[in-house]
Amino acid sequence: MSLITTSGLSKSYGSVDIFSGLNLTIPPQSRIALVGENGIGKTTLLNVLADQESPSEGKIQRANQLKIRYLPQKSDLNSNHSLWEETLTAFDDLREIERELQELELTMSQPGGPTEELLTRYGTLQAAFEHRGGYTYESRIQQVLAGLGFNAQDFHMPVNHLSGGQRTRALLSQLLLTSSDLLIFDEPTNHLDIEAIQWLEGYLKNYPGSILLVSHDRYFIDQVCNQIWEMSRGGFETYRGNYSAYLNQRQSRWERQQETFEAEKSRLVNELDYVKRNIAGQNTNQAKGKLRLLSRRVQSIEQLGIQAIQGKSWGKISQSVQTSTSYMSVQEAHKRISSLRNPVKQPQILNMSLNTKKRGGDLVIRTTNLEIGYPDGKKPLFSVPDITLLRGECAALIGPNGAGKTTFLKTILDQLNSWSGSVKLGANLDVGYFAQAHQDLDDSNTVLEEIELAGKFQSENTARGYLGAYLFSGEEVYKKVGVLSGGERGRLALAKLSLSKANLLLLDEPTNHLDIPSQETLQAVLTSYPGTILLVSHDRYLINTLASQIWEIDVNEENLILFEGNYQSYQTYLRENRAAAQDLINLDEESLDSYKDRKAAKNKALADDRKRSARLQEVENLISELEKLLEELGKSLTDPPDDAGEIVQLGKRYGDTEKALDKLLAEWETLHE
Repeated sequence: MSLITTSGLSKSYGSVDIFSGLNLTIPPQSRIALVGENGIGKTTLLNVLADQESPSEGKIQRANQLKIRYLPQKSDLNSNHSLWEETLTAFDDLREIERELQELELTMSQPGGPTEELLTRYGTLQAAFEHRGGYTYESRIQQVLAGLGFNAQDFHMPVNHLSGGQRTRALLSQLLLTSSDLLIFDEPTNHLDIEAIQWLEGYLKNYPGSILLVSHDRYFIDQVCNQIWEMSRGGFETYRGNYSAYLNQRQSRWERQQETFEAEKSRLVNELDYVKRNIAGQNTNQAKGKLRLLSRRVQSIEQLGIQAIQGKSWGKISQSVQTSTSYMSVQEAHKRISSLRNPVKQPQILNMSLNTKKRGGDLVIRTTNLEIGYPDGKKPLFSVPDITLLRGECAALIGPNGAGKTTFLKTILDQLNSWSGSVKLGANLDVGYFAQAHQDLDDSNTVLEEIELAGKFQSENTARGYLGAYLFSGEEVYKKVGVLSGGERGRLALAKLSLSKANLLLLDEPTNHLDIPSQETLQAVLTSYPGTILLVSHDRYLINTLASQIWEIDVNEENLILFEGNYQSYQTYLRENRAAAQDLINLDEESLDSYKDRKAAKNKALADDRKRSARLQEVENLISELEKLLEELGKSLTDPPDDAGEIVQLGKRYGDTEKALDKLLAEWETLHE
C-alpha cells in the first residue's frame, strides 16, 4: 500500500494558485526528488504532504499510523539541552525500556529474589531492547553527529548556543535516528560540506523508509534518488531514474512536444489552404465546415495547449474550448495560426553569457613554496605543492568548511599576504572575482544603479534589458540591493561578473542560492567560457562537468592534494588508493598468493561494474524508446481505425510493449541497486 496518495490536490493563497490538480503517489521505499525553479511552490507542496499545511482542494490519503519526519529549510529547534541530550530524544521510547529494565534488575536483587512473572517481563523487555538496537544507540548517535560535521566538543554545547546552520544539522541528526516511514527534507545539504554530504548519501542509500526531498545539489540527487517530480509553470511531470536520467528524458519529452506542435501547425496550415481554395467554390459548405473545426482546434491550442488535442479527432474538439459555436474568418484564422507558439513552458532561466575581451598568456597561475595562512596566526593553514595552471584549464578547489578555500583565493588575488612562498599571475590577465558573500555589492544602491555602475549602458532601457536576462523585471530593478534574497544577490553578482569580460575567473560558490534551472544555465555558460577558471564549490555536479584538475585541502595533513582529472575520476582514485592501502596492511596476515587472488577478484568486479554501467545506459535508452512507442500506440487507440482487425493488432502491440517495458524497468531497478 502507498504511504501517501493524493487526488486533485490544490493549494492557493487568495487568488494565487500555487499548484492544482496533483495526483501523486509515494510508495514504500521510494526515493523521490522534487525539482523546479525557485518560487514555483516546492516548499508549499512539501508542507502540505507533511501535514504542516492544509490543501485548498483535493484529498490526501495517508497510510494508517504513518510516521513522517520533516526537515524544513530553517530549523526551528529551540532547546536548553545540550546537542547530545537533544539528539538522545530520538530514542526516548528505547530509553524508557532501558529504565524499566534497570528497575526490574533492582527489584530482582531485593530479598525474595526474582519471581517467574518478573523474569518473564524482564526477558520480553530485554529481547525488544536488543532487537531495536538498545546496546548500540549511543554509538549510532556518535556516528551520525560526526558524519554531519560535529566534533566531540560540540556534543555538550547547548542547542540554543548553536548557529542556525548547526541547529539545522542537529535537527537532521535527530530525524535520521528517529524511526519513521517517510523522511521529507527541504534542502538537507544546506550547511553541509562535501564530506558530510557524501556521508549523508551513504546513510540514505541504506535507509529503510521512503524519502521525498527538495535539493539544489544535483550530484546528491543523482546518488540518492530514483524518481524525479518536476514542478514547472507548465504543469507537473514525473520521471523515472536519477537526475542525469531525468535530464535526458526531459529533453526527449520537449523535443517530442515540439515535433507534435510543428506537425499540428503544419496540418492547420494545410487545412486553411484547402479552405482558402474552396470557400467560394462548389465545395463551399465543406470548406466552411473545415473552417469551423479548424477554428476550434486553434482555440484549443491557445487555451489549453498542444496536450489538449493530442490523439483527438477533428470532430472531438468542440468540447475542449469555451467558444465552440462561432468560427473565425479566413483572414483571422491565418493570423492566429501564424502567431501560434509552442505552449510547452520550459523553466524560466538565466540568459547570460561570459566572454573575454582579450587573450591572456599560456601561463595563468604559478606558485612556488606557497603556504596559506594569516600573518598573525601561529602556523600556516596548509602548504601548497608548486602549481602551474594554464590558459583554458579549470581547477576546482575543494575541502571542508573552514579549511581555508576563500583565504587561498584572496591570496591568489593579492588581497592577503601568503604565510610564505609566492604566487605569480601570467601576463595580460583580467581577473574576475565572484565572492561567496557578494561583498562587492553595495546594499544602498538599487539593482539598476548597481548594474549601471558596473557597465556602460546607452540608456536606462538598455540596462533594464540586460537585467532582464538575469530575471530582474518590472519594478524589481528599483529594489535596494540590501533587501534582495540570496538567489537575487547571486544573479546580480553574476550579471556584474559578465560585464567584466575577464579572462581569469575566480569563483567562490557561484551556484549558492541558485535554483536548478539557473545552475544548469550557469554550467552551460562556464563550459563554453574561453578563459581560465579557478572554482570553489560544493556543487559536485558542476565540478565534475568543468574541472580538469582537483585541488583538495587535506586538513589532517595540512597540505593541498593535486589531481589531474574530473571529480568522478578523483573519487575513483581515492577509493582505489584506500583499497590498495588496506591490501598492503593485510599482507602481513595473508600469503602473497592470497593477495594476488583478491587483486584479480577486485579487477573482475571492476570489469563487471563497467559492464553493468554500460547495460544500465542501454536499458535507459530502451525504456525511453518503449515509452515513446507506448505513447504513440495510446494515441492510435484513442482515435481507433475503422478496421476491427487493426484495432485488435494495436491492442496486442500495446500489451506486448507494456510487458516489455515492465521487464526493462525491473532490470533497471536491479542494475541501479
